[in-house]
Amino acid sequence: MADKSSHSPSPGLNGQGDDKPRLTEEEKKQNHIASEQKRRQAIRDGFDRLCELVPGLEGQGRSEGLVLKRTVEYMREQLERRRQLVREKEARGEYVDEKTKEPLAILERLEERDRQRAAARGVSNEDDDDLT
Repeated sequence: MADKSSHSPSPGLNGQGDDKPRLTEEEKKQNHIASEQKRRQAIRDGFDRLCELVPGLEGQGRSEGLVLKRTVEYMREQLERRRQLVREKEARGEYVDEKTKEPLAILERLEERDRQRAAARGVSNEDDDDLT
């Protein structure tokens, strides 16, 4: 018994078949496997790039969870450093444009979220050093 879906033309808008054969179930399966492998490779490549960018991660065998945790910590450090530089510049009376300050809103949102989580757990931020 032949697989009807393998090479039967599909009707076009005008009712006539097009010349493009349908994929067999095996071809569909192989396409799915190939796209899933490509997706996983893209994720691995992304983690490799993070390992190159975040100090302390380069050259290590990596746990994806550790890479994400350290990346968040590093980004927070960078945002905190930016906030400190902006404060120092403004304290000297220098102008700081809004585009430079914009990322600081991210840090403020993270800190607010951390305060809310800590309050919900009944701890202060000083007592909870694992918030990310």
